[in-house]
Amino acid sequence: MNSEKINQLTNWLNDQNLSGAIITNYHSVAYLSGFESDPIERVLALVLLADHEPFLFGPALEVNSMKESGWQYEAFGYEDQENPWSKLAAHIQAATHGTFFAIEADNMTVARLNLLQAAFPAAQFITDVTDQINKLRLIKTPAEIEHMKAAGRDADRAFEIGFQALKEGASELAVAAELEYQLKKSGVVGMSFETLVQFGDHAADPHGSTSSRTLNPGEMALFDLGTMTEGYASDATRTVAFGPVSDEAKRIHAVTLEAQLAAQSQAKIGMTASELDAVARDIITKAGYGEYFNHRLGHGLGSSVHEFPSIMAGNDMTLEEGMVFSIEPGIYVPGVAGVRIEDSGYMSRDGFVPYTHTSKELLQF
Repeated sequence: MNSEKINQLTNWLNDQNLSGAIITNYHSVAYLSGFESDPIERVLALVLLADHEPFLFGPALEVNSMKESGWQYEAFGYEDQENPWSKLAAHIQAATHGTFFAIEADNMTVARLNLLQAAFPAAQFITDVTDQINKLRLIKTPAEIEHMKAAGRDADRAFEIGFQALKEGASELAVAAELEYQLKKSGVVGMSFETLVQFGDHAADPHGSTSSRTLNPGEMALFDLGTMTEGYASDATRTVAFGPVSDEAKRIHAVTLEAQLAAQSQAKIGMTASELDAVARDIITKAGYGEYFNHRLGHGLGSSVHEFPSIMAGNDMTLEEGMVFSIEPGIYVPGVAGVRIEDSGYMSRDGFVPYTHTSKELLQF
């Protein structure tokens, strides 16, 4: 339970003359309350109130887990056959007479908001608390960074396992499965996202998925993976060669690596996210591959693998000590190869410090 952050949000509610906030993004709930659960289609909410203690609300089958998670206040549940919004509204009305509430607008669907409004017609849900939560999560504490370093060590082990699993005729799915099996067998609780393994020209689809495609000699293999450790994420990408690869594939890798290392070394406190994106993008563009780098340079991460902010053109947010984000340029040439090289790291007074350390050179297996 993050009492300090809850107090900061409660103070913000009072400053905004709001009665409370209904937080429904399960990542936000976990960050603030310490209770981790993906409710899937069910309703999970952390309710903060300006003039009353906060409470957790969710499926009845999880109430005991809420209480055992370290949550220090009340936890309420609802049965599947009950209307969760009516029960949630009743608990709020029992605790406060206020009617002005903030919600996470980027998480609350229109359908759910309509159901909540119908259950609580006197209330107004016109304020968005998303930015405030993003700001709270932006700067990591030393303890949070230590958890992420541990997740980075697990990611490095995952790369080692994955590289050794590369064999002619092996499928992307088989390599990913072996990687995850060995990690979980050794005690890693879970991945921070579904492991991505792509071979050859399939890696030129930057948002593709792991498939049944098999590996052939002379192809590149892209691994994009991460783990969760003590509730915090790692995220890293390496691209390696399976046997000798073409000169064009080598050049694509070399340019991507140059861009990644330049951005990593030049990241400094006070630089904007847009300026950092430009460091890598300019190198790739000058090498003639600008059109093939078609995504942002990076994203924040912490207790979830994709967080605020985006490291991209147009974002003039300045980098601060304690921010954690990825640096992941890529070049994706259809029919030829796709290469992405990524580290996640944190901003220190001396610059960007990665917490994944697997070699980024073009290793050959």
